[in-house]
Amino acid sequence: MNVNDYKFVKNSNVAFVHELRNRVNKYFSDNNISKYGNFTMYFKTVCMITFFVTPYALMISGVISNPYLVLLSWILMGIGMAGIGLSVMHDANHGAYSPNKTVNKWMSYIIFLVGGNQDNWLMQHNRLHHTFTNVEGLDVDIDSVPLLRFSPHKELKSYHKNQYIFAWFLYGLLTVSWMTIKDFGQLYKFREMGLITSQKQFNQLMTKCILGKLFYYIYIIVLPLIFINASAWVIVLGIFLMNFVAGVILSTIFQLAHVMPETAFPLPNEDHDIENNWAVHQLFTTANFAPKNKILSWYCGGLNFQVEHHLFPQICHIHYNKLSPIIAKTAAEYNIPYFSESTFRQALGSHITMLKKLGTA
Repeated sequence: MNVNDYKFVKNSNVAFVHELRNRVNKYFSDNNISKYGNFTMYFKTVCMITFFVTPYALMISGVISNPYLVLLSWILMGIGMAGIGLSVMHDANHGAYSPNKTVNKWMSYIIFLVGGNQDNWLMQHNRLHHTFTNVEGLDVDIDSVPLLRFSPHKELKSYHKNQYIFAWFLYGLLTVSWMTIKDFGQLYKFREMGLITSQKQFNQLMTKCILGKLFYYIYIIVLPLIFINASAWVIVLGIFLMNFVAGVILSTIFQLAHVMPETAFPLPNEDHDIENNWAVHQLFTTANFAPKNKILSWYCGGLNFQVEHHLFPQICHIHYNKLSPIIAKTAAEYNIPYFSESTFRQALGSHITMLKKLGTA
């Protein structure tokens, strides 16, 4: 399967796309503000990095040595780890953090701090997920956990009937997978999909991936085992808890945006054409949740406004709450859906309902 063979119907809903872009651009021009980050974004960056680094520094320096406080510190690092991924790295990899490309590039490398790989992320998330959202076989995000059925087009297994129960444990293994096997396996997959076009490019990406993992293993495993004044099993358990907490947070935020009862899972036709143009496709396959929850929105990098993010990924998330009514109004005028769950609890319930539905024939 080569992703370059698939395409959207560009001449569909052209008027809607044109009007939507004009209105969003007008918002920024009328208010004389940049589409990129500002002091609010920079302050958040400091907060998230501090939340992750401070517990680590206190453990390494010996200030914290009580086993229970050590475990608590790792859990706090997990919350900070997810916050960095959602609120800092994500915008930087979309080029939305700063108008300066160099700043975006260096801020995107923070993904190595949390065990991921920047090159893989750009291919998996930016190229595949944001282009072919919810398309089976092309959007690797809906096939990221082999034991779970996120698409009605995926083969149904008997154990899927209980996936709404065990999914949460598997969600917690997301970053464990990142730091071990996932990134390496994806490089081979992306080569098959036509995203990596030469052996030289593949070798360079593999080398960078290996070096990134070595850096992560040394500072997150080796140094703690040497310097933290606690039993090895406490440290290993702490590292697992950090990753588990981060994994549950990251997975939940992403799945509430796409694996929902109202979202669509379109398939390409025999000519590899995908119904609708790209922008309308995003509205059919994406949902918002808890738009009035300011604390959640601040922490999760505005990804509860997932519709806005998918339509305008190169606009910093700090603007999404202002763009939301513009997009909702324009979509209504053109009779195009705009999905949004009013609260986090409601969205969580809907996601569980969808997991149950996908687990049955």
